[in-house]
Amino acid sequence: RREPLALINLKKKNEETGEEELASRLDHCKAKATRHIFLIRHSQYRLDGRADKDRTLTPLGREQAELTGHRLASLGLKFDQIIHSSMTRATETTEIISKHLPGVKKISTDLLREGAPIEPDPPVSHWKPEAVQYYEDGARIEAAFRNFIHRADAKQEEDSYEIFVCHANVIRYIVCRALQFPPEGWLRLSLNNGSITHLVIRPNGRVALRTLGDTGFMPPDKITRT
Repeated sequence: RREPLALINLKKKNEETGEEELASRLDHCKAKATRHIFLIRHSQYRLDGRADKDRTLTPLGREQAELTGHRLASLGLKFDQIIHSSMTRATETTEIISKHLPGVKKISTDLLREGAPIEPDPPVSHWKPEAVQYYEDGARIEAAFRNFIHRADAKQEEDSYEIFVCHANVIRYIVCRALQFPPEGWLRLSLNNGSITHLVIRPNGRVALRTLGDTGFMPPDKITRT
């Protein structure tokens, strides 16, 4: 429903000629800019925490976030914003990354919290959440995809560069949906902590994946997937 034709009222006609001014109205609704989406997985965190507030970053996790922040800063891009999951490990990762990107506003959202997006196919034996979790989390994560992953608004004149700090399940599902791959295959993808996934959304709505789970900027002994 973001295709320009879906955004105009085809029944509206020119009062003088009685003809539809389709071409001019279509141009008004067409995107002009490209969106660059950088999906960052949070750094390593304490798995033994009972509540979310206790699942803070480990010392290694903080190092990973520093490396990720340094890598993003080294790209020399003018980032527009950092949108992050409201969970502790994503918030802490964001705070460290943002030190390397001064002046970039941060926005917290519950939509990007970790969860079970859709039952994976093929199924796995080591991870089997309750069926109700797919209904609760799946609707929210799909809402996150629809809310954040789309072509630029027609009013946007320049290309944008946005960072999203969230979780492996959310990123994997978003990548499958954005590329129009079967979303049930999300669990076949693997993402390291602090990794960078780069999606490009062109004005015509076409999506390209430039990097998936990149951690080539980290020393091998700093790389984890927990």
